[in-house]
Amino acid sequence: MKHLIILTFCLFGTITCFGQAKNKPAFTHADTLRGSITPERSWWDVQRYDITVKPDYNAKTIAGKNTITYLTTAANGKNQLQIDLREPLAIDSVLLKGERLKYTKEGNAWHVQVPSQKKATQHELTVYYHGKVHEAIRAPWDGGWSFVKDSLGRPWMTVTCQGAMGASVWYPCKDHQSDEPNKGASLTMIVPDTLVAVANGRMEFKKDNNDGTTTYKWAVVNPISNYCIIPYIGKYVNFNDTYMGEKGKLDIGYWVLDYNLAKAKTYMPFEVNHMLKAFEYWMGPYPFYEDSYKLVDVAHTGMEHQSAVAYGNNYKFGYRGRDGSGTGWGMKWDFIIVHESGHEWFGNNLTTNDLADMWVHEGFTNYSETLYTEYRFGKDAANAYNAGIRKGIKNDVPIIPAYNVNAQGSGDMYTKGSNMLHAIRHSLDDDTLFRQVIRGLQKTFYHQTVTSKQVEEYISKQTKYNYGKVFDQYLRTTQIPNLEFYVDKDQVSYRWTNCVKGFDLPLILKDETAKIKIIPSEQWKTTKLKPNEAALFNNDKIIAMYYITVKQGKP
Repeated sequence: MKHLIILTFCLFGTITCFGQAKNKPAFTHADTLRGSITPERSWWDVQRYDITVKPDYNAKTIAGKNTITYLTTAANGKNQLQIDLREPLAIDSVLLKGERLKYTKEGNAWHVQVPSQKKATQHELTVYYHGKVHEAIRAPWDGGWSFVKDSLGRPWMTVTCQGAMGASVWYPCKDHQSDEPNKGASLTMIVPDTLVAVANGRMEFKKDNNDGTTTYKWAVVNPISNYCIIPYIGKYVNFNDTYMGEKGKLDIGYWVLDYNLAKAKTYMPFEVNHMLKAFEYWMGPYPFYEDSYKLVDVAHTGMEHQSAVAYGNNYKFGYRGRDGSGTGWGMKWDFIIVHESGHEWFGNNLTTNDLADMWVHEGFTNYSETLYTEYRFGKDAANAYNAGIRKGIKNDVPIIPAYNVNAQGSGDMYTKGSNMLHAIRHSLDDDTLFRQVIRGLQKTFYHQTVTSKQVEEYISKQTKYNYGKVFDQYLRTTQIPNLEFYVDKDQVSYRWTNCVKGFDLPLILKDETAKIKIIPSEQWKTTKLKPNEAALFNNDKIIAMYYITVKQGKP
């Protein structure tokens, strides 16, 4: 997703960006139509999207079609099917087996009348559409088309569409995160013959139309989130590489503006190869070997578009030359390459059903930055980096908001989510097990959509400790748990305050000479101390490992 940077601002980090206020937000019928599995969405499952689009750079319009292949999972009841397409775009016609179907419009939802269809049958619906596009104002933070110019004044076009706007901002689809096209997707782009069009997966063909335009078709064979299907159109050139990874040979492509070619060749492969080594170690094989891995130049900062990661970090370490952790460790690698590629595992391979559970995408991917730092520079560097990014945590609203209304929670899903995972890891004190859990999530939910609860329960099951209250604390409240303790001679007393009922995060405190494990509760507990253990109860050292506050005082 749009990445969070902890400087003086954060991407998606303000309440207003999420369309929420301190008070309970008001949701509309349109939010329900977009964010829930309505009766008109429930009986069919997307199998494939085949999209064709022809953008007009000067007029800021597009024309196109999407052939939606779907499987009926139940008889279609009232014979209606919901297609989503945002204004000002409009549907021209909907065809099924060559026959035009009737439809009505309700805001951005289009209700299509389809004939009776039996369960477990497959059908193809082709939707033709056109119109003026919604333009992104501050891509990638908001959705829409970007019609910009490169530094030489030449046309450059792309789309960003995750979150509130969704993929329906530029093509008709079933715009709900839970339903990915199981059998992949294709994107055909008809563009001026002076430009090059790039998209997800592999290029299937390039065709000169002899009318001043060229057609490019790209396709993926793996399931893909609809917001990840993206056109890139500009003065692109490319070079290729290969990476020998856990599943064998991975094809790597770099699609950059022509004047960036020389610096891209000296800069990108090193960063990408180190990223792949670190992430395959921690998270398992890159999930889309069949579709390759690509970096594509963009004018905005970057996005995790599956197998075609958008890159706009100006070929600089950090986030456009800045370190969100304030520790210096974030200036030793390219933030966009690491963060947006991390989403190939969490976000693209393992995708949440509802936008409300986006912490699974962003918290784990934010934590992948810590894992990457550790892989290259060691555990002390990783601990420092993870603690450093806390400065952006606002505790404004809970990370998980309302379900079924296309709502996103606090921007804390990034760094607070990451620090929650780091706290769980410290509480385990078993990096072998923690790595197995991370890799196991990728394997168990390979190419699937999931809920937060599934992820939470998986972690508890695999670690053999119920972290349910820990997840509730960090994901569903804005409270920072507080550890109160008091050391008296050869014993320590301790408890949790400012926490949900039953909060029970274990704490393991250690140094080179001693180690102790305590499991505080809301009631005072007392533990006898062995030699050297009293020194472990140091406020700064505890806070460095766990996202908590600490207060010393007698019970």
